[in-house]
Amino acid sequence: MNRSARAFWLSSPGHGELREVTVPEPAAGEVLVRTLYSGVSRGTETLVFRGGVPESQRAVMRAPFQDGDFPGPVKYGYLNVGVVEQGPHTLTGRTVFCLYPHQSHYVIPADAVVPVPDRVPAGRAVLAGTVETAVNALWDAAPLIGDRIAVVGGGMVGCSVAALLARFPGVRLQLVDTDPARAATAEALGVDFAAPEDALGDCDLVVHASADERGLTRALGLLAAEGTVLELSWYGDRLVTLPLGEAFHSRRLTVRASQVGTLSPARRAGRGHADRLALALDLLADPSLDALITGESAFEELPEVMPRLATGEIPALCHRVRYA
Repeated sequence: MNRSARAFWLSSPGHGELREVTVPEPAAGEVLVRTLYSGVSRGTETLVFRGGVPESQRAVMRAPFQDGDFPGPVKYGYLNVGVVEQGPHTLTGRTVFCLYPHQSHYVIPADAVVPVPDRVPAGRAVLAGTVETAVNALWDAAPLIGDRIAVVGGGMVGCSVAALLARFPGVRLQLVDTDPARAATAEALGVDFAAPEDALGDCDLVVHASADERGLTRALGLLAAEGTVLELSWYGDRLVTLPLGEAFHSRRLTVRASQVGTLSPARRAGRGHADRLALALDLLADPSLDALITGESAFEELPEVMPRLATGEIPALCHRVRYA
């Protein structure tokens, strides 16, 4: 028996709408999930909403359960928490996380959902996809005890990285951002905050997540000799200019990319994507991470809310969407 659900679709760049969709009865090995919350990350998702995915990256940027194609119409999203209403007895009634778009009900393979630990509230679990990005980034970066580290860019990804780095022993850590309001977020996470001009230099590692070439330039300027910038920003179809003259070569600096779509080579042999996501959910037991959820609205309001998130009229790290 098929049933009706509602989903948020990007009808064309800058314009979204709720559509009625048909959800089939789950087959063997599948689950029916009723969504409790989904999340909007102001980085990648609002870039998609503006139509900023370059043609060369459209295949790479597909979300796991995306429908349609860029620039639209497309159903896009990857932060979804719900309750399994039908499926294997080991999952029925469980709260689960899935990399699914904004939709009230959906059917997917049972192995595509990961149970949320009992100690993690469902409303906080929407952060799992971004904390997973931070886990992968730190597997790539491999920070050491006592490192001098800066995170440039206090958005959702940058703050998630800073929150995890705050647990490393002996590190000197700063969150660097142009927005003084991020100081309160940094304080909630137990991290020092600095404006770009006041940030401490001689860093062994700088994690860059501002999605702005000025931030990347500042990140290079904060490095000690032979230091590394780990680049987490995704610029879509924008070109980036960097000062690779000056002292870049004489100081033997490194710029390294990290992207969550590929498991870090440092852990690829022994862990899969599900292991990494389960670790991210376990780390969300820390209540300080609630500071990354900066707003909430009803699912029915999403067509009006998404343009305001994309323009910055609604300032947000993670904006949480609540379902009836």
